Amino acid sequence: ADLATLKGEIANLATAAKDWTASPQRMKTLFELTDRMWIRGSRLYSYASNRHNVDLANPEWTAMKGEIEAVMVDGQSRLAFRNPDLLALGEEKFRQYLKAEPALEPWRFSVESVFRLAPHVLPPEQQKILSLTGLFSGALGDAAGALTDVDLPPVPVTLADGSRVELDQAAYQRLRSSPVAADRSLVMKSFWENHKKYENTLATLLNGEMKRQLFAARALNFPDCLTARLFPEDIPASVYHALIEAVHANLAPLHRYLKFKKELLGLDTFRYEDVYASTVPAVTRLTSYDDAWKQILSAQAPLGAEYRQVLERARQERWIDVYPNLGKESGAYSSGVFGAHPFIKLNFNGDYDAVSTMAHELGHAVHSHLANASQPFATSDYATFLAEIASTFNENLLMANLLKSDADDRYKMFVLGNYLERIRSTVYRQALFAEFELDMHRRVEEGGSLTPDWLNQHYLELTRLYYGHDQGVTRVDDYIQSEWSGIPHFYMGYYVFQYSTGLIASMALSEQVLHGGQADAERYLDVLRAGGNDYPLAILKKAGLDMTTAAPTAAALKRFDELVGELEKLAAKVAKNGGK
Repeated sequence: ADLATLKGEIANLATAAKDWTASPQRMKTLFELTDRMWIRGSRLYSYASNRHNVDLANPEWTAMKGEIEAVMVDGQSRLAFRNPDLLALGEEKFRQYLKAEPALEPWRFSVESVFRLAPHVLPPEQQKILSLTGLFSGALGDAAGALTDVDLPPVPVTLADGSRVELDQAAYQRLRSSPVAADRSLVMKSFWENHKKYENTLATLLNGEMKRQLFAARALNFPDCLTARLFPEDIPASVYHALIEAVHANLAPLHRYLKFKKELLGLDTFRYEDVYASTVPAVTRLTSYDDAWKQILSAQAPLGAEYRQVLERARQERWIDVYPNLGKESGAYSSGVFGAHPFIKLNFNGDYDAVSTMAHELGHAVHSHLANASQPFATSDYATFLAEIASTFNENLLMANLLKSDADDRYKMFVLGNYLERIRSTVYRQALFAEFELDMHRRVEEGGSLTPDWLNQHYLELTRLYYGHDQGVTRVDDYIQSEWSGIPHFYMGYYVFQYSTGLIASMALSEQVLHGGQADAERYLDVLRAGGNDYPLAILKKAGLDMTTAAPTAAALKRFDELVGELEKLAAKVAKNGGK
């Protein structure tokens, strides 16, 4: 019934669009209609996608998900008139409308953003055609994913214990962190050499995706893809470049960590494949779902009563699908729904990573809940740049609380090693990806193409730079050159750098809260409540964090270095106590 109503609302857009800028009241009517559409559409999409993700084999949910996606694209394409009409109205006239009709205030920020985008808004017919490219904009990434995750034949390998394994994507993810060094090397080498057989196809797909993004950027009158991606959120390109420069200037802490990891693993030579081995041998400690809640509630205590109440609602109102199940999608996520509550998918198995993941997804959920409760729909959706802050903030507090409260030094070593690995993979590794992505775009923007030879050579050079190959820190063998072919994020248009900036920002904010008072906690909660009522850098500045400088990245990596020192001390203490 809701789907039928939504289709009717979309069909009525043509009538509502007639002279919709002729008066503030008509403008308000159209805004209210479109908000109802998107609220209804987001609820339908949440229903279909969540049902699909817990029952992947059920064709009914797959069909429903595809149907609502198509309806939403149709609705978006029919709104192509909106931005050109606002530009024709003009900024001064809109200010007059705001004075005459204060009820337009919820849409002020989005309308002002349109005026800022004026040089990049096309005439209605051209905008409609560009919107329709959304029907196939993900096709190249989907094709790459189908090849690497489904169609690429698995390679058989024989492990050190004599067992034979068909090395597909899932087996690779599991076995690359094997405690047996020879197995790690065999698994990684076999997996990426298998990918290399398909490098021409994968390079062609990636080259096509870079050109698709360049088409969209130039069609909207942007000079390059980076500017096009960052402009709507008012993020200067200098933020992207500052991240890469700051990471380059702070590779020494990473190399210190990797050298100590080599020592902990008892290796003569530290290879790139050893990066995935657990820094500290896993401590067998399974935590019940009830105890995971106790740990998370204790860790988040510095954020006060309101935050705790939202967490308790999440449990009492069953926002979470907790355990693995037949046909359920792997991994975890949180999905906010305006007018309802967030939905969290977990695959909780009781290990530390499961507890940390639970804290992470609850961070997203509280962010969505507070934004939806504090903002009208028009400004409730927060920018991608802010999305990973609330989640990793919770992980930071969980780790800090366990280090302070747990009596088992071996477990604290394991937790700290786990956290350091998250910083390595989220800040350093994603910065490497961000730099590689920038160089791919530049090559295409300058008229070049992404050939396998160029991709292989450039990826290998960057990986060796970051991991200290020439300094003898990490041996990065030639076959690592093919790793670019299995990174799905390169099809997402400058997405990965936000993993780095998100963790960097959350580290700064969590340090403020942990070492400050209630005022610091409130400033952080205001970031969550703000939703999308301002540009992300402006929202963070109100909390005392300036991401336009290199200072937050330098501070985060200085903290990383300090935590490596803490791990070294803990290891020495455990060794002195006979391994306890």
